[in-house]
Amino acid sequence: MENIRQQEIQKYEELIDKRMKPKLLHATAQSADLRRNIENLEKNSVTSLRTMVNIGSEVYVQAEVPNTQHIFVDIGMGFHVEFTWSEALNYIEKREERIARIFCLSSFATMKLTVIIGVQGFRFRVRGKAFEIS
Repeated sequence: MENIRQQEIQKYEELIDKRMKPKLLHATAQSADLRRNIENLEKNSVTSLRTMVNIGSEVYVQAEVPNTQHIFVDIGMGFHVEFTWSEALNYIEKREERIARIFCLSSFATMKLTVIIGVQGFRFRVRGKAFEIS
């Protein structure tokens, strides 16, 4: 029984460590890059620019942006929102706060799962001993 509980705990910890955390770290890195790029645009008073844009399957084309005052931000699920620089920075801040909460919740969920599985094991043992006594 103890071995089964340990396997269950390990399975959920692996799910969190190998799937959720890397995705959260990637999202955090992307947000930080976007924030840095916007801050550089503001600092250098950039009004237009030339850049490379990924059009899919890692195929890039050169694009000219005549007005950089508004940018499109990928908010997930294939949706993009047009923001001003300040709106984008506010969105990034809120997104980073949400990601930090998810990190905390995933750690809390792992601890809670360990406790729940331990309690279930204890209940199973108590019931098992009760049957042996009868």
